[in-house]
Amino acid sequence: MVQKRIGCLSLSLAALLAGCAVGPDFAPPPAPEVKGYTPEPLAAKTAAAAVPGGAAQSFVAGMDIPGQWWTLFHSEALNGLVEQALKANPSLQAAQAALRQAMENVYAQEGFYFPTIQASASPSRQQNTNTLAPTLNSGQPIFSLYTAQLAVSYTPDVFGANKRAVESLLAQADAQRFQLEATYLTLSSNVVAAALQEAGLRAQIAATQEVIKIESEQLAILQRQYGLGSISMADVAAQQATLAQIQATLPPLQKQLAIQRDLLSALTGRFPSQEPAERFELSGLQLPLELPVSLPSKLVEQRPDVQAAEANMHSASAEIGVAIANELPQLTLTASAGSTATKLANLFASGTGFWILAGNVAQTVFDGGTLLHKRRAADAALDQAAAQYRSAVISAFQNVADSLRALQFDADALKANAAAERAAADSLDIQRSQLRLGAISYLSLLTAEQAYQQAIINRVQAQTNRYADTAALFQALGGGWWNRNDSVMKSADATIPSDHAAAAMPVAEASNNGDRGFFSVVSRTLGF
Repeated sequence: MVQKRIGCLSLSLAALLAGCAVGPDFAPPPAPEVKGYTPEPLAAKTAAAAVPGGAAQSFVAGMDIPGQWWTLFHSEALNGLVEQALKANPSLQAAQAALRQAMENVYAQEGFYFPTIQASASPSRQQNTNTLAPTLNSGQPIFSLYTAQLAVSYTPDVFGANKRAVESLLAQADAQRFQLEATYLTLSSNVVAAALQEAGLRAQIAATQEVIKIESEQLAILQRQYGLGSISMADVAAQQATLAQIQATLPPLQKQLAIQRDLLSALTGRFPSQEPAERFELSGLQLPLELPVSLPSKLVEQRPDVQAAEANMHSASAEIGVAIANELPQLTLTASAGSTATKLANLFASGTGFWILAGNVAQTVFDGGTLLHKRRAADAALDQAAAQYRSAVISAFQNVADSLRALQFDADALKANAAAERAAADSLDIQRSQLRLGAISYLSLLTAEQAYQQAIINRVQAQTNRYADTAALFQALGGGWWNRNDSVMKSADATIPSDHAAAAMPVAEASNNGDRGFFSVVSRTLGF
């Protein structure tokens, strides 16, 4: 029975609060009317090369993206390192805290739907002056006075100022949520990119060390030949110079590798002296052969940064309503009731009570244009947010187009570099054979060796680029966050859904649907 009465009271209050809400009602911008990411049709497959990581990749239109897209590289070490980063990286933890803060701000603003009730008690000891009438009927100049009072103040949301304020804060919370998703995506992408870069550097170091070994063996042969008098010292010196040049390329690669290890330590929330145990080689990674190409109409829903920009635009739209409502009359209702007595024991006795009911309507007549310019500032803020949204959409399409083109040209580059490496190796074998027969000078051999060394490095870099740009495509398409249901979102705020459909629904639908904010406060306050 009590619950029914409370429910009726809640509905009555909701009806009172459900006044009009001035200002524009936000509508999400439509998806861009484009059919593709590139002017020309996208090729179905990339080129292939007969080297590890050289298989052809196919583009699958409309293919969905797994939430843990990095698992497509089939590396347990990579999977483990990403999970470590998602648990310990402080940037992700900061984004989670920002989302919690945004939601608490929403709840705080929803509290203005309710009256403010304050209870007070004020004991005092007083003495009357002889020149004035006595305060008490008894005429006693010195007395004690005890007052207990309950005061209620309520501002009905007649023009929807608070409703728009809650709507704005809900949109800001939505923006924080998508910024959390963007942080999640950026963090996982950075870990994958750093691991792939490490694998590429290790391959380049291994190739350089192999070339150094070959050149050192060649130098030993030439030194023996010089000792026998079959070649001149100039040939030995040239080989020594070549070996020194190749050895000089090794420290920069080792420096880059050390920096990548420091980066991986930082991404996983560690100090450089606590580097992770995982090591990455290109041979331990598999290149994903089927690549998703989301429909252009879906990209704006999948990109967290675009969704955050849309939420910021929604918040700016609601702030216009707040500014307009502040220009309209403001109604305030107040009431107070209490009791006062000279003795604490008689505080609630008959005849000691008092009460006051009052209402106030205030309209700003002149403020030097303050409210007008605040509304114009809100209009300008919406224009700014709309432009930033368009910029985010264009950048999203550019990122996808860049990744698709990079993957196509990466495959062509790897195919060409693999062919160049085979040609350089064949040329080097021929030059060595001719040198042993005395058919060419040693300078010709040095030229062939340098070409072979550069061909190996170019091939390794081309392999690394294919892996890195594959990861960049998954990032550009949004990273599949809508398919993820892990502890990251749950730890941020359990009240916010993480499924794709709920994420794609703008908060305008929630905040413009009657007084949903009011009912959520009622439910939390009354325990429904």
